[in-house]
Parts: sequence; structure tokens; C-alpha cells
Amino acid sequence: MDDGVALDASVLVLNRFYMAIRVISAKRAFALMWKQLAEVVCVEDGRFDSYDLDSWIEVSKLRENWPIEGHDDWVNTVSMRIRVPRVIRLLGYDRLPQQRVKLNRRNIFARDENKCQYCGKKFSTAELSLDHILPRSRGGESSWENLVCACTRCNKRKGGRTPEEASMRLIRRPAMPRRSPVIRLKLRSPKYVSWKTFLDEAYWSVELR
Repeated sequence: MDDGVALDASVLVLNRFYMAIRVISAKRAFALMWKQLAEVVCVEDGRFDSYDLDSWIEVSKLRENWPIEGHDDWVNTVSMRIRVPRVIRLLGYDRLPQQRVKLNRRNIFARDENKCQYCGKKFSTAELSLDHILPRSRGGESSWENLVCACTRCNKRKGGRTPEEASMRLIRRPAMPRRSPVIRLKLRSPKYVSWKTFLDEAYWSVELR
């Protein structure tokens, strides 16, 4: 994998009490480890092992003799290869995680799984836009309950009308998710299976930053 891509990989951040608080890039995670502000938390067979940056480098060197999960990302330096951690813990941060999912374009696209909420077809991000169910020109707000993904064709067909006026139906009623929808999508990948240990469906709402 290209180093730039590996450094953009997602890393789950825990506070000092092992509570999930946010997701950051691998580049940011390595910076925190280098400043001795964080340590790697590796989950194996229900056991947590912690590593500072130096010990994590040593563990990376022993890759062939160490049981690891698949789909690893690696960063290459002049003298070594370092495995990208999946989870880190902030050594001096004890604040509680935020409980409200941030309303932004990325989270709405993830909530709707890149599907037009009128025709139900999946599109690339470039082919989708955000539609206000009740148009803004008629007082519609930018909220979880009034914003959905729409393809170009459906958005043009709907225009400045409500779905009922345009004889269109939503495939599902939009709502605010209980946790970051991007997190939900990532948990489907074996790459992030270790995150599940720290993400209780009934409690955490992890905000992406």
C-alpha cells in the first residue's frame, strides 16, 4: 500500500479510561505516539496489550512471528516498516465521548450508503447531491430529518417541490443516527474488527474529526 494511503488510514482513539472518543488519521496517531501522548492498544483473544512507539516498532519487526489480523496497513521509512495501529489510547485525556453525531455531508452520505433516497440506486459521491425534503425556499431546515442523498436525475425531477408534490417517495424516512454512520460502515470491514471491543451499540456515538 502507498505510504500516503496508509497514513490516511483510520485509527480509533480512546481516552485514558479506554472509552472511544473519536477517529483520526494514522498520521495524526503516529504524531501523538511520537510526542508520548498516546500508546497503541492491541486487542487479541479478549486481551489488551499496550505499546509505546518504540515497542510498537519492535513488534512490527517481528511481524512474521506475531499473530495479527489481516488487511494491515504499513508505513515504510528509510530503515524499517511500521504497522499502522488500529486503536490508540490517550494517556492524559479523561473527557467523556460526545454523544451527538455531527451533521455534515460525509455523515449523511454514509448514513444513506451513497444511495439516492428516491430511486434507491447507489452512486459515487460525485454523482450525488444533498436534497432538502422540504425545500429551503419554503422554510426547510438543514437537519438529519430533512436532508437526504439524491442523484442528479431525481433531484432535477423533484426541483423545488416536496416529494408528494413531485409524485416521488422516499425509500426510507431519514433520521439522526445513534452513532457515526461512517463508523458503522467501517465496522463491516475485517480491518477494523478490533474497534468493536470499544464500541457498544447501545452507548457510543463516535464523532469523526
